[in-house]
Amino acid sequence: MYQHLLSAAHIIQSGGVVAYPTESVYGLGCDPFSRTAVMRLLAIKQRPEHKGLILIGADLEQLAPHVVLDARQHEQLGREWPAPRTYLVEAGPSVPAWVTGKHRKVAIRVPDHPLARELCRLVGHPIISTSANLSGRPSTRNRFQVARQLGDRLDFIVSGACDRASKPSTIIDLESGQTLRA
Repeated sequence: MYQHLLSAAHIIQSGGVVAYPTESVYGLGCDPFSRTAVMRLLAIKQRPEHKGLILIGADLEQLAPHVVLDARQHEQLGREWPAPRTYLVEAGPSVPAWVTGKHRKVAIRVPDHPLARELCRLVGHPIISTSANLSGRPSTRNRFQVARQLGDRLDFIVSGACDRASKPSTIIDLESGQTLRA
């Protein structure tokens, strides 16, 4: 399995787009700092750029350089993760506009899925996480559904299981505490 993840990490580092399991559904990932990779991911998914995307990291320390957090927020996120809980936080200057979309905040998460966290660790920085499906179509929960819906448009599909009973991550605005997606 390690070699499989290593291959996916190299593809992301080279500007490719991969699908990988998360807590509840398969995700699409790429290098968030490569405009070409992100535009390709958005084209594959048929998702508009203005909506913004989620960044996932291996741990809070991998995400922290890219966001603006006060000590209390940093401590809170450290207690909350890993978990299927995504937080909207103020984007730091290193986060490109093609990741935030029309927003000044960026969505971040340390996933509670060991393969997704390890993929981020192997890449060496956060990666994009958005559901591996065409916009408006049902989410995919296994590699076969991903292949059927997105197949030859992807560079790699990581094998792994999602928790079929789980819902997509909750999205919470860290500053206000407001839940945007339950």
